[in-house]
Amino acid sequence: MTTMHFADYYDSPLGTLTLASDGNSLIGLWIERQKNYADTLGDDFTVKDIPVFALTKKWLDLYFEGKCPDFIPEISLKGTDFQEKVWKELLRIPYGQTTTYGEIAKSLTVKQGLKHMSAQAVGGAVGHNHVSIIIPCHRVLGNGGKLTGYSGGLAIKKKLLQLEGINSFPEDR
Repeated sequence: MTTMHFADYYDSPLGTLTLASDGNSLIGLWIERQKNYADTLGDDFTVKDIPVFALTKKWLDLYFEGKCPDFIPEISLKGTDFQEKVWKELLRIPYGQTTTYGEIAKSLTVKQGLKHMSAQAVGGAVGHNHVSIIIPCHRVLGNGGKLTGYSGGLAIKKKLLQLEGINSFPEDR
């Protein structure tokens, strides 16, 4: 039995966003032309406004007004065990704050009782985040706060960070 997938669209200041759902949870949110665009949606889906999309659009409305939404729509994360752990770490990054790939690697190393974890491995998992913006992969920077690595492009990453009040990056100085 295959799961029915639904899609809808949202006109944002960044361009059209595509939303995907399994009928209950959000399974994808992509910016047009980003890497891995619609990778959890598949080819057989129905465009329909369902409750999780209405809630997601409300979240996006608040976010693009420069406000920190106080809720998150139901999200279903589907990836490897490692990817899902990284994505959950991303959800812990507060609005208007950033972290680095290395800091996430250190945090997961401690939580898992490991001796070392590669920041590059974390970067690979961050880059496969299916729910852009809501799972805030844009808040992850390189060493020294360098603006790097965003599947939607660095210009969009910078716009998202600026929307959250982060306006200074090492290459801008």
